[in-house]
Amino acid sequence: MLESPIEFIARKDMKKLNILKKENKKTKLKRQWGTEKRTDPLPYLHEIPSNRKIALSRLSIVLTVFFWILYVVSVIFRQLIEGPQSYNFTIEVFWYLVVVTFLTFSALMYLVARQGAYLRFSKHVRVPRILLDQYFSKHQPSITVLVPSYSEEVSVIRKTLLSAALQEYPNIKVVLLVDDDNRKIRPEHEERYQKTLALEKDIPNLLSSPYKRFYRVMDKFNSVSEKNKSDLTNYLPEIAEEYKWAANWLNNLASKEKIEDHVDIFFTDQVLRDLAKDLDMVSKALLISHQEGAYMTKERMIQLINRLLWIFSARVEVFERKRYTSLSHEANKAMNLNSYIGLMGNRYKKETTPEGVYLIPTTKQEKNDLYIPDSDFLLTLDADSVLLKEYCLRLVYFLQQPDNAAVAVTQTPYSSFRGAPTRIERISGATTDVQHILHQGMSFYNATFWVGANAVIRKKALDDIVEKEYIGGFEIKRYIQDRTVIEDTESSIDIALHGWKLVNYPERLSYSATPPDFGSLVVQRRRWANGGLLILPKFLAYIHKRRISGKPVSLTEILLRVNYMASIAWSNFGLVFLLAYPYDGRLLSPLVLLSALPYFIAMSSDLKYCRYSYSDIFRIYGFNLILLPVNIAGVAKSLQQGLTTKKIPFARTPKIKNRTAAGLPYVLAPLFIIGFSLFTLWRNIQGQNWGNAAFAGFNAFTATWAIVSYIGVGNLLIDIWLGVTDMLYVDSKPKKKKDLSENKALEFNWKSVLYQGDPHGSVPYGTIDELVLSNKKSTAI
Repeated sequence: MLESPIEFIARKDMKKLNILKKENKKTKLKRQWGTEKRTDPLPYLHEIPSNRKIALSRLSIVLTVFFWILYVVSVIFRQLIEGPQSYNFTIEVFWYLVVVTFLTFSALMYLVARQGAYLRFSKHVRVPRILLDQYFSKHQPSITVLVPSYSEEVSVIRKTLLSAALQEYPNIKVVLLVDDDNRKIRPEHEERYQKTLALEKDIPNLLSSPYKRFYRVMDKFNSVSEKNKSDLTNYLPEIAEEYKWAANWLNNLASKEKIEDHVDIFFTDQVLRDLAKDLDMVSKALLISHQEGAYMTKERMIQLINRLLWIFSARVEVFERKRYTSLSHEANKAMNLNSYIGLMGNRYKKETTPEGVYLIPTTKQEKNDLYIPDSDFLLTLDADSVLLKEYCLRLVYFLQQPDNAAVAVTQTPYSSFRGAPTRIERISGATTDVQHILHQGMSFYNATFWVGANAVIRKKALDDIVEKEYIGGFEIKRYIQDRTVIEDTESSIDIALHGWKLVNYPERLSYSATPPDFGSLVVQRRRWANGGLLILPKFLAYIHKRRISGKPVSLTEILLRVNYMASIAWSNFGLVFLLAYPYDGRLLSPLVLLSALPYFIAMSSDLKYCRYSYSDIFRIYGFNLILLPVNIAGVAKSLQQGLTTKKIPFARTPKIKNRTAAGLPYVLAPLFIIGFSLFTLWRNIQGQNWGNAAFAGFNAFTATWAIVSYIGVGNLLIDIWLGVTDMLYVDSKPKKKKDLSENKALEFNWKSVLYQGDPHGSVPYGTIDELVLSNKKSTAI
């Protein structure tokens, strides 16, 4: 249950609290009507599309262009010639053409990316497991998993860390980058914070028992002579038994997991039990091969034992950048990652000063307190994402192939957890799963964008794009851009500018959480809509650089990238114009609908392919309608940053199980859309403009359905009440303390006077030494 409005008003700090607590956290979330009960995900591999499906996909592209051209020729040109020869009507014609053209262009780009995905799926062949084992038995490039985290529930982080730690990869290192400020933890959050830090020991302790067991197995097996074939053959049942033991251990761990929602079910079934099932299958195969008298080399047996060792050999660490004054404290995910990446490959000594703890670089010969080794590859992973088995093996193997030497980033665009208990999470997940297909198609045209939820990155590529600046006397490195809140999109262009490529691996190997309520969805989608326009100038520089180098960018890549970065601006503003402006009925034509029909049919087909229903296309339309003000707000923030050059604060998507209250404008705007659509419907019926009337009626119906289904009438009323009452309160300013002479003496900083010329300034560590002439016992100016 949610708190009553009266209980909420009683809180002192109204503006800082946007999370509505449940009275009983142990109560499972009730499943809404119309949600999905199946929790099993789609297969790893995409189906190979038939020739008929590829041909129809190509035909949909042709028909979209054909009907648009036919509309321009038969309606637009005709009205310009035969219609009223007035300035207002001519402007209206051109403006309507611009809106329709941009919306048709976005639909066309969807179809083009979809076609590219089909062509990739038809050619993809999964690498056999034995090739992975053979390769990594001789080559073991290092990989470090970085999991940025801020104020997330321990159970959410634990699943992410375990899915990374159980990757079948040699000596994998998993680092949790905790961004909570240890000096500002509230008392009610202290327990969660301490449990988060404890994961550094809890997970290795959990994996230590099987790791020690298999280490002893490997030690014992190394003494077996390769020349004695009978000894090797007799050892097969023992290896099979170890695989069986590992499978039982994972199944036992899965049975102990606490199940509260569909994500917990996914983790136990698809991460733990699926890995156990695979190991059990290998165990049976080894026993049968032994019974049939098959011979296996010692090298192959070592590969099999290594697989067991690698599953349980992960190292887990916790790093808190905000403990160190010499690192950036900017509140965004990019700088959390950059702070750790910038330290890699070096040793540091901790120096405690009145200003805080500084990390001072040292050499290998000097005493050091912190050593962060470098890594060949980095895996960035959101704290609410989960990796399936073989993610690291397959993606690193892909990057290590000679043909992929120029690939800097590869990823499997994440899919959504199935079996969501709320309708809004289900429909939001549907859009995520469809986008997975489109991202695969964009790789076909070399138009891939880095999706920050998960990605394997070549460290050498990050070293190429690093930007350095000095703040307070300390070097700050930026590998991942934090100029916009969609840091992965801008970094994609930086990588391309330096001659590197990005590729989406054509399998489903990663899953990420979808916001379960409207409030958290607002935070996520507003951030996604903010920043694309700001990156366009950098993309134009990329086009120019490629043209000068004699390797011009293809037209398809340009169109797909521009659509990805800017379509959220023109599509939402275009829809506003269609909703708000009473265009002349003579501009309406069935040809407009026919040009959009291939897009809607294709998306419906993709939804069905992803195990949703054809009718979800209408639900997604209503879903996008109520998100219209959210997207426009995000675009407006981009324009604001472009004009002011000031960074927009990074808003993290709440990753909690309690409902997040939506801001007042975002719950009132959908009501306004419904009201205005009904007014437009009435006005057009009066004027017998039946085309506009039908469009307005459809919008009113789908928006109403979306509010009832995805926000909920009760939640809507509560959020409106909270938004209104919140405006009645203002933050109280703390009273200024009286200046006491002793406090003044303490505040006087002689170092700051000499360095800044101000007794209340700050002094970068070490710089004051240049101003001090002293021996080791005294300090004299």
